[in-house]
Parts: sequence; structure tokens; C-alpha cells
Amino acid sequence: MIKCSMLSGSRTTEASGPLPVVDEAGRPQNFGWARGPAFVYDPGALWTPRNRISESDRYVVFNETHTVALEMRDDGYTGQMNVAVARHGKKKVSNRVFNALLPMGAFKLPRDGDSGAARYRQKGVELDFVAMEGGARIIRVSIPARGSSRIIRGELVLSRPSPAEGGDSGAECLACNLPARSDARAFRLARCAPWYLAGGDVQIGETEIVFTRGNAWGIFDWSRGVRPKRDARYVASACGASKGRLVGFCAGYGAEDDSQGTRNAFFVDGRIHKLDQITFHIPPRDWLSPWSFTSSDGRLEMTFAPQQERADRGRFFLHSHSRRQFFGFFSGRAILDDGRALEFSKIAGFAERAKTRH
Repeated sequence: MIKCSMLSGSRTTEASGPLPVVDEAGRPQNFGWARGPAFVYDPGALWTPRNRISESDRYVVFNETHTVALEMRDDGYTGQMNVAVARHGKKKVSNRVFNALLPMGAFKLPRDGDSGAARYRQKGVELDFVAMEGGARIIRVSIPARGSSRIIRGELVLSRPSPAEGGDSGAECLACNLPARSDARAFRLARCAPWYLAGGDVQIGETEIVFTRGNAWGIFDWSRGVRPKRDARYVASACGASKGRLVGFCAGYGAEDDSQGTRNAFFVDGRIHKLDQITFHIPPRDWLSPWSFTSSDGRLEMTFAPQQERADRGRFFLHSHSRRQFFGFFSGRAILDDGRALEFSKIAGFAERAKTRH
């Protein structure tokens, strides 16, 4: 059954599904946000050239000493598999990037964020993202040493928190299906779940990084859609433990019209507390200086202390992309849906600006 309703006191539309993101003519439809996977994505239903379709799966995993970010991205003209390892308090990021020209769906990223597997295999480099029954996710990586770059290998398991760990089987993800402002055929379907508990280990060179459930956390960030010709996108997310609660957030804005649903929410013990517009205040001269974040509804005040930056860029004929990504710690105060204030300190996460043009 399909249900859509207006949130009380808000301009946004909360939806429950299943809701197809395009109609029979391939036009984007059913815009809004949901507390779970309410929107149905089928790349075969898109009436657009394959080089306009953008798909990505990303995981960011933290413990007390390190951040590991892993991503597969297919932008049609270009594709990328990247793994970054950052030690907290150090400026250098170990970054391995593998580019592909004209992947055009060759990565075979699943259309559904809750099932299937994404696998990358090229010249001895392996990366697996596997969604398991019950909501667990398995990440495997194996990258050989080349030149001055060290070996990276390991396996991580991300799982839902149990009630005893500050969660329950009904942990929510924020899903948003939003149209582009300037292109009637463009849209972005995005999902974020910043509340996973992580376990496993990652080896980089001679160093073994151990992730212990209860002291390590993970974010699942998933995106599908049709790109507008120009896009400048801002995204941030974090998760961790604060004062005995499992907390996290996701925030972002770009070329989409988010009048029917923003990508902004605070999470407590896996439950969404929806936020309106969030603005990133980035120091113009030094992006490694502290940032601040504010929300239009006055429910979030937050600072970000960047520790490291990683950058990537690429170009193929008229298509180009660039990204500046920062790892660090978030602290601040959020007003929950019931009016209570929750303060949090030094939650690990990332913030970035990404640009595409074609």
C-alpha cells in the first residue's frame, strides 16, 4: 500500500512505499523522504543515456584510532574504487584510488541497498560489499603493495545494534528521493544509515587495525540517480557513542530541490529525528580549520574539527569530477523530536564537497 503524508509543521513529505522513482515514461516521480527503503530504483526503467546515470555505495568505519572509507562509484563516463585509511591525529591519509573509463554499469552495483553484492576485481585488487539477511553487511578488501603504497587487506562486519547496545531491529535509515532543480530528467535517490556497529580488522602495511563491536561504528551511504549537467554537492555524516547513547547524523544539499525532503536527520539509538535545512559554514581560506553547521529550524548547532583531507579528481572529454573530503570529529547540540536537547562530543565522521560537470 502506498501512503504519503505531510509532516506536521513542515514543508516536507514523508512517504511509505513501495514507490517507483520514475513513471512509465522514465520521468522522475514520488519525491520526498522516508524512514526506510520506501523508494524502488530500477536502472532499466530510466529513459536516459547510461552515461548520465550515477550510482555509488560507500562505507565509512571508525574506531578510537582510525577511520577507513571504502567506496565504489559508477558515474557513467568514469568510475572509481577507492579505499582510504586515516589515523586520528595524523595529517596523512593512506589513499588508494583505481579509476575506470566508461564503466557504464560494469560494476553491477545492486539496485537494492538491502540485498545483493557489489564486487570489484581488477589486476589483483579486490573489494566486496555484501548485504546479508538480517541486515548485516560484510566488507572485504585486498589491495597489493605497489611502489610506495602499502598493502591493504581485511574484513569488516557491520551489524545492527541490539536493544542492549542502544538499538533495536527497527533501526531506521533516511531515504530521500529528490529532483534536480534545473533538469527535469535528473534526480537523486539517497540512503544513509549512520548507526552500524563494526567488528573485524584491517591491515595496512605492517599495522593491524582492530575494530571491536561496541567500540567501532560504521556508516552506510548509498546513492542512485541521473546527474544534472552541473552539480556541487555537500555531504557530512558521523556516528559513535556519546553519554551512553548511540548517536549519529547525516546532512547534505546540492543541485536537488529539497522542498519535499532534506537529507538531514539526527539519529539516536537508530531512530530518526528529522531536521530541516542545514548549512555548512566552511572557512574559505583554510578548510582544515574548524567548520560550523546550523539548521534553519534551530534544532542543530554543531562544529567539525577536520584532522585530514583527501582529494580526488578526474576528467574524460567534457566530463569532470572533483572532491575534497575531510575526516575528523563533530561536537554540538541537537533538539530531538520530543523537544529534549542532546549534547554530543567528538563523534567521528566525514564532511566533503563534490563537484561534477558534463
